[in-house]
Amino acid sequence: MRDYVYFENSSSNPYLIRRIEELNKTANGNVEAKVVCFYRRRDISNSLIMLADKHAKEVEEESETTIEVDLTDKQKHQLKHRELFLSRQYESLPATHIRGKCSVALLNETESVLSYLEKEDAFFYSLVYDPSLKTLLADKGEIRVGPRYQADVPDMLVEGELDDREQAKLEVKVWDPDSPLTDRQIDQFLVVARAVGTFARALDCSSSVRQPSLHMSAAAASRDITLFHAMDTLHKHNYDLSSAISVLVPLGGPVLCRDEMEEWSASEASLFEEALEKYGKDFNDIRQDFLPWKSLTSIIEYYYMWKTTDRYVQQKRLKAAEAESKLKQVYIPTYNKPNPNQISSNNGKPAAVNGAMGASYQAQATVIGRACESCYTPQSHQWYSWGPPNMQCRLCASCWIYWKKYGGLKMPTQTDEDKLSSSQPTEESHVRTHLSRQATQGTPVRNTGSPKSAVKTRQAFFLHTTCWTKLARQVCKNTLRLRQAARRPFVPINCAAIKAEYADRHCELAGNPLKIKSTRKPLSCIIGYLEIHPAVKPNVIRSTPSLQSPSAKRLLAPSNHSSLSILGKRNYSHHNGLDESSSHTTRTIMHAAPHIHMTNGKALQASASAIKTSTIPVIKRQRQNWLDASDDGFFIATEETSAEAVRNLLTKNP
Repeated sequence: MRDYVYFENSSSNPYLIRRIEELNKTANGNVEAKVVCFYRRRDISNSLIMLADKHAKEVEEESETTIEVDLTDKQKHQLKHRELFLSRQYESLPATHIRGKCSVALLNETESVLSYLEKEDAFFYSLVYDPSLKTLLADKGEIRVGPRYQADVPDMLVEGELDDREQAKLEVKVWDPDSPLTDRQIDQFLVVARAVGTFARALDCSSSVRQPSLHMSAAAASRDITLFHAMDTLHKHNYDLSSAISVLVPLGGPVLCRDEMEEWSASEASLFEEALEKYGKDFNDIRQDFLPWKSLTSIIEYYYMWKTTDRYVQQKRLKAAEAESKLKQVYIPTYNKPNPNQISSNNGKPAAVNGAMGASYQAQATVIGRACESCYTPQSHQWYSWGPPNMQCRLCASCWIYWKKYGGLKMPTQTDEDKLSSSQPTEESHVRTHLSRQATQGTPVRNTGSPKSAVKTRQAFFLHTTCWTKLARQVCKNTLRLRQAARRPFVPINCAAIKAEYADRHCELAGNPLKIKSTRKPLSCIIGYLEIHPAVKPNVIRSTPSLQSPSAKRLLAPSNHSSLSILGKRNYSHHNGLDESSSHTTRTIMHAAPHIHMTNGKALQASASAIKTSTIPVIKRQRQNWLDASDDGFFIATEETSAEAVRNLLTKNP
């Protein structure tokens, strides 16, 4: 119970870290563990991790008592594997999936972070992760250290020296033990205050419902809030009994003092007990999820009053009896089953780089010839496949155990170095982040020649330049130096200098403006060309019926249904402005040989005497490789190609 253990839910993924809350025996005789979930950094989105790291860095810079420790890149990389995030989520897992014990502790600010790296199976946490809301919260209140939050302790006074500070500003007197009243008189006054409180509850309708009997009303009137109010009233009236009693019973009726135990209803009390069972003494979560209409002060005050009731004593006894009947420990045998990710070695010997292999192992030369992806060692007594199968990566035995326990590789990769350098606002870091390709779950990107393992291109974009930008290319040629910039695509261009030069030379262009060369013909020329060269309507070819064939089939050439517009499709012979009549006749001639007829993109069955030209279907032969696919196409409407301009041109030239 309350142990931190490793759970294995997958043979290739790292262990799950959980805290055992209960051990329950099922009807089948198996043992299930009710556990609290802990999450690693790899289980949380990068945006939350970046916010948490940024906040931790700001707190570290503001703190005056931070222990500075110089860590290497490798230690910083491995320290991230030791950080966990607590959650309020519970789940039940089979006890047979337990693979070992570990230790998880709240981050100690006074302890060096190297202590976590020196201990085996040691982890720490400081934030709470909510998997449903995707939020990170602090698990404890912030300790405010510094002169702004600490009391100013004065110097010790010499014996006989008087304190010259004004005591009225430093403290408030609420009771004078040297009052003229005796202890008996004070006790009698408190009895009168209890009697007034009992009478006030008899007159109050809501109190009569909650305390239906006189005994319960008297017990409620004897609580501390009634006695504190009576003593405070007596002190304010300079310990005059007659004036203090008159204040307890004003003209409107007797004074009724209630505490949180009386203010809360029965339904609110049951909600509080349910929340306390789920969250423990986390009053912030109790208020947020169960009692949002109550203040935090009210909930805390009610909790400490609730602990003095018989209800708390009864629940404590029931929990103790249930704990006696439940399982306190369970024996987990050593797990000796082979892992499916193991790579079989050559004749039981350790696989080595460039080792001798037979002809049967030549196909796996690319796999066996690789070193460990973590420590780059060439030899190991056992190898494990790691990452996606198409990557063909592997880990040695020690790095595999590290991966399963800590969820990462021992040595930082190039991706991790780019992440570290991205926190520094330098020019080199921007170039690295631009060039880096983020790997999935920490797996490095490796191009093995297969199109599946190749990195997909990023989302395409369309850059539409304005007239001012086009003018700036001609005006600021010496500053831009486009040819030199094209050969160095990752060197930033000083846009501020270009804007300044364009602003200075813009006045010179007022008298002699530059003309922008048009890169396309106007719309009127294109429409006129289409009217002169209309699309040729294809002829219908009818096949000659034979005696053996059941009936002649019609074969229609694909007709051009495009309209005479700028976006219409034209014949391939019109692309270069040529009108080759011979090409039309050549294209429309079809032989009477057997064909695989296509209707709506599906192949029809030919006649019995048809001869198949290929065993590969036409659809499969026409399928394009995704690597050879063209880039995204963009269409932008200008003033000449707008709908109104096209409509006006068509009406003028019917």
